[in-house]
Amino acid sequence: MMPRLVKIAFYICISIFAILAATLAFFWAPDRSVAELKQWQLPNSEFIDVQGMQVHVVQSAQCEVYRSRAMIDNAVKSGTTLPEVMVLLHGTSASVHTWEGWTTQLSDEYCVVSMDLPGFGLTGPYADKTTKYTSADYAAFVVELLDTLRLDRVILAGNSLGGKIAWRTAVLYPEYVEKLILIDSVGYPATPKSVPIGFKLAKYPMLTPILNCVLPRNIVKNSVLSVYVDDSKVDEALVDRYYDLTLRQGNRQALSRRLQETDSAANPEQIKQLAIPTLILWGAPDDLIPVENAALFHRDISNSQLRIFDGLGHVPHEEYPIATVAVVKQFLAEEPVSE
Repeated sequence: MMPRLVKIAFYICISIFAILAATLAFFWAPDRSVAELKQWQLPNSEFIDVQGMQVHVVQSAQCEVYRSRAMIDNAVKSGTTLPEVMVLLHGTSASVHTWEGWTTQLSDEYCVVSMDLPGFGLTGPYADKTTKYTSADYAAFVVELLDTLRLDRVILAGNSLGGKIAWRTAVLYPEYVEKLILIDSVGYPATPKSVPIGFKLAKYPMLTPILNCVLPRNIVKNSVLSVYVDDSKVDEALVDRYYDLTLRQGNRQALSRRLQETDSAANPEQIKQLAIPTLILWGAPDDLIPVENAALFHRDISNSQLRIFDGLGHVPHEEYPIATVAVVKQFLAEEPVSE
């Protein structure tokens, strides 16, 4: 009897192993180099050395005056008014592309700067492997990038993780931030209604070796669908972008590290220190960070305005850039932002 049970157990193990091997082979997705992902470099983007990384950065034409200290000095001497600077920070697993709708609408008037944050897009992970992916480390990166670009005072906008980086930068380096725009921002404890499965899996260290080698495209598609309300806007080209840039060498390892690291120094009580003009934008059906958190930001930032969009999700700036940027223009013109 026992030999037969042993044989059955053996064949079951072999079958399970074969299924796992076939699954891994089917979803096998090795890292890709920046050269292999060149199609995602925007026509007006460039790579700038910051903290030993080649950071993928987009600057609008209005930023040209900031290219050198001499150009800035000459503009000041001639009485030319320097354009206001807006810096855009994307959320987890996004990239500069998430802001294309905004940059199109704002670039004629503002120096608009966006970049792939460390661990995402074409920038890839921190060059210094000891650097953590906390909001304080990201804030230090943002400030160093601003120094490199000769930008002193900026309007800082961020979505989700980028929102957290934005308000943390304003708390830690207040001399750099003139105004804030927070879009479905991380900041307060939250109980998500839905979390992309990729984020769930990346939190488990034991799965990291597997997740670094495989990536079912459907997981990426479902993750994007979960942050949109209008599914018709999630076309194959959009999914391709998110999928391909996730495969950038080192990005999956960086995501796992970020989701497994703690950010205990980012205390929500720090938000109450902010008194600069702040615009809070939120998608009411956001399943990742509930709309109730928008009211907490509005309560704790004394000089803030709040606008909620009923038909938009976690990335309202990407899902409907025209409507959201219209409110931004009202805010920057110091007009009341009405519901």
